[in-house]
Amino acid sequence: MNLNVIILAAGLGTRMKSDIPKVLHPLCGTPMIQYVIDTVKKLRPEEIVTVINKDHKPLKELLKDKTSIAIQKKALGTADALRTGIRTIKKRAPILVINGDTPLVRLETLKRFIKLHRAEQSPISILSFITEAPSSYGRIIRDKAGDVIAIREQIDATPEERKIKEVNSGIYIIEPEALELLRFIKKNIKKGEYFLTDIVSIGVRRGLKVRAYPVAEEEDLLGINTRKELSIASAIMRKRINEGFMLEGVTIINPENTYIEKDVRIGRDTVIYPGVHIEGKSVIGDRCIIYQNVRISNSIIGNLVVIKDSSVIEESVIKDGSQIGPFAHLRPGTCIEKNVKIGNFVEVKKSSIGEGTKAMHLTYIGDAEIGRNVNVGAGTITCNYDGFKKYKTIIEDDVFIGSDTQLVAPVRIKQGAYIGAGSTITKDVPEHSLALSRTPQRHIPEWAKKHRQKAKKG
Repeated sequence: MNLNVIILAAGLGTRMKSDIPKVLHPLCGTPMIQYVIDTVKKLRPEEIVTVINKDHKPLKELLKDKTSIAIQKKALGTADALRTGIRTIKKRAPILVINGDTPLVRLETLKRFIKLHRAEQSPISILSFITEAPSSYGRIIRDKAGDVIAIREQIDATPEERKIKEVNSGIYIIEPEALELLRFIKKNIKKGEYFLTDIVSIGVRRGLKVRAYPVAEEEDLLGINTRKELSIASAIMRKRINEGFMLEGVTIINPENTYIEKDVRIGRDTVIYPGVHIEGKSVIGDRCIIYQNVRISNSIIGNLVVIKDSSVIEESVIKDGSQIGPFAHLRPGTCIEKNVKIGNFVEVKKSSIGEGTKAMHLTYIGDAEIGRNVNVGAGTITCNYDGFKKYKTIIEDDVFIGSDTQLVAPVRIKQGAYIGAGSTITKDVPEHSLALSRTPQRHIPEWAKKHRQKAKKG
């Protein structure tokens, strides 16, 4: 497309009261500026340049390989930021100017705006919208014929002008010949900055036709300057994400209380209960059930998986037909094969669990390789850390591990072996054998009775 894009992201964001650059604050898990970048890239422009503040090192790192970068050395306003961005542009073309803090703008809105601009062939076009609460937005000033003659910032507007409901979104298309007007913009006395909005009145005085198109929904053009506005925008984005999944065949029982990030993928006929958080680049298959208060982060879930209440899944893989929870924790590096059951208060870390294996109660499995059809009894612990190094536990197929067993790594339990309940295993166990490590049970007659009598006497 014969178009360049300049994203203005050099603002200090002081109203966020944060050490983090404003446009890096996340919206449903993704920095707000990333939404803007993803949207304008779909326009297939010739070039994309992002203007940032010289102190925004984390933002510079994010933008690496995504857009060109221009550094605004001093915070001198939007017109100065645009001038800074233009110096980086190599190819002469109309410029779409957009702010980095408008993540809700839709691709369809921008396409419609571009189409109108091209049809009218105006040197400067403004994307405007109608709002019942104009507050701090710049007002679109029109003459009696309806032609745009200025944009008046709130700080400079008269009481009558402040009643105007058509406002500036901060999104423009400026033809190359109109960019020359930037050099005529003077510093605003009250703010000490160069306002890009002044290009409109300057252009009109020089006989240029300026158009404003109120074709967008207010929701699309919400700018984010405060934590409250970030919260409002997050709720809107969350609603869009959830509605998108529901349209694709996912059941979300309570969308208002379900938190799914934008890069997540979910298959058809999966059911998601309230309070669920699905984060990062998680992929969830078909016909899964995810119960209340589950958190899934950067994990891959197969088909027909059930994740019960209050479980946490982090950077793990769960294959078809497995069941996790309730109150289970899969830590990074875990791979659960098909038809596995990981139950109540079981924690698994950096381990592979073979097909058909069960660990149903109160168990810790860390740095382990567990085969097929293994039964891991309640209270089993893989003792994988000696205070200096981590060691591996290997449990082969068809092993039965009795309750309250400690497996002191490095150790291998070979195929078909049995471990008696209450054992501490420090050596490899041969195939099909029984391993026990209990001290003989003995009884001391009358000990309990004497103990109670002694306690009563003090």
